[in-house]
Amino acid sequence: MMSGDDLERRGGRPKNSNTTGNYSSSSYAHTETTHWTSWLIPVFVVLNIAVFVVLMYINNCPKHNRSRIYGKCVARFLGRFSFQPLRENPLFGASSNTLEKLGALQWWKIVHGHQGWRLVTANWLHAGLIHLVANMLSLVLIGIRLEQQFGFLCIGVIYLLSGFGGSILSSLFIQTNISVGASGALFGLLGTMLSELITNWTIYTNKAAALLTLIVMVVVNLAVGILPFVDNFAHIGGFLTGFLLGFVLLPRPQFGWFERHNLPADVRVKSKYKAYQYVLGLLALCLLVAGFTVGLVMLFRGEQGYKHCDWCHYLNCVPTSRWECNRS
Repeated sequence: MMSGDDLERRGGRPKNSNTTGNYSSSSYAHTETTHWTSWLIPVFVVLNIAVFVVLMYINNCPKHNRSRIYGKCVARFLGRFSFQPLRENPLFGASSNTLEKLGALQWWKIVHGHQGWRLVTANWLHAGLIHLVANMLSLVLIGIRLEQQFGFLCIGVIYLLSGFGGSILSSLFIQTNISVGASGALFGLLGTMLSELITNWTIYTNKAAALLTLIVMVVVNLAVGILPFVDNFAHIGGFLTGFLLGFVLLPRPQFGWFERHNLPADVRVKSKYKAYQYVLGLLALCLLVAGFTVGLVMLFRGEQGYKHCDWCHYLNCVPTSRWECNRS
């Protein structure tokens, strides 16, 4: 049976992420900016949908669902694209076997099967139609605006590396269940929104409101991740990766930098960025490289994250009288 943990990073998307924040170009003081046309995020959306179609084609529920324990395939009029029985997968998707076959995170295969590519492929798989739709809506609402402000290269790098970072942290702690979804990448975009606000603090007008909005968004989304059946480690890993990358890739030039040649020499801006932006960017880059290096070394040495951080299980699930938590 595909357990709740198998079904994902189940809330796939950052939950309640329909609110992308009201800190946009109108929230910061006038400065020279370039507004890009967003095309990469729509491409990512199309790719995720295409991968899901291929996933369901390979899954072929009518052919492979020989056991009737969980009932019949759902939406059988779709033929081989029909979904697994809801008792097996309530998100309207494929079986855990198919997800594992196509590249879901699976600790044993990554470490002992030398299948490190799963750290990348898991971010393009979704446990079901509900999971896919929720994630893609979040990606459109958050990603398009960021790409319009900072361009496809920076946002593309942040999205991909955040997903990778989320996969690393997830694999260090979740070792007996599979995990799929773009959650880490989406949380990376949330993280980069926060660091972008911090590193470009001086150009914002509604600073307190923008900061409060983002903090509330982040806290709520991460808090939902402590419910059972949600891979919050992927969320945290992606968020931290995106947060650090924002300091490195998204600082805005000082006001007047682009017009410096038209200004008198005594008032001309001599540095593209402020000193604190350079410091934050360098520090973030060092932490990012160190984090990726340590995480990958620990992972491929077969380390169990809980051995080094016993209390970290509370980051992923908090047990209550209504549910229990599985550490692995």
